[in-house]
Amino acid sequence: MFGNRSSKTFKPKKNIPEGSHQYELLKHAEATLGSGNLRMAVMLPEGEDLNEWVAVNTVDFFNQINMLYGTITDFCTEESCAVMSAGPKYEYHWADGTNIKKPIKCSAPKYIDYLMTWVQDQLDDETLFPSKIGVPFPKNFMSVAKTILKRLFRVYAHIYHQHFDAVIQLQEEAHLNTSFKHFIFFVQEFNLIDRKELVPLQELIEKLTSKDR
Repeated sequence: MFGNRSSKTFKPKKNIPEGSHQYELLKHAEATLGSGNLRMAVMLPEGEDLNEWVAVNTVDFFNQINMLYGTITDFCTEESCAVMSAGPKYEYHWADGTNIKKPIKCSAPKYIDYLMTWVQDQLDDETLFPSKIGVPFPKNFMSVAKTILKRLFRVYAHIYHQHFDAVIQLQEEAHLNTSFKHFIFFVQEFNLIDRKELVPLQELIEKLTSKDR
């Protein structure tokens, strides 16, 4: 989709194995995105498994956010972003429930590093995100996917609130807006993020989605 861009990513790209059913689903998603109708593009393709569709798109959003954040890491520093925030009202503290059980206050670059590393670990876990045909998704898959998407949203929120000037300077705003709009339509379609979590970007969400109701 954005193949001609510089390939600087924050974390290594998560690849879906070519020839697999999930790869075919990803190709389907890319083809429908090309039609320009994002509401249609996010719908579950006929006869497909919802878990698999959510898995493929979650990997894709991880890769997109990875690339978007990778373009602005020079602007997101311990000095400029001493806390992980999305505007003056919203501050995020990190906990993953295993290594860090009690939420800790940390800088945005540190928080996003924790977050993206944590997401990567989930995506690489074959028991959570099975890549082989016929291996079932675990019963808790949807709740894990929801947590991943909720946390990925926070990276978009931080970029929009704290680094939008840098995004404009780099001429990445169309790319960021398209990626975020796709993300929002997807989570709305399957009700994957609580509305209260989306409040930091509520005005933007209304603006981006109002034309497509």
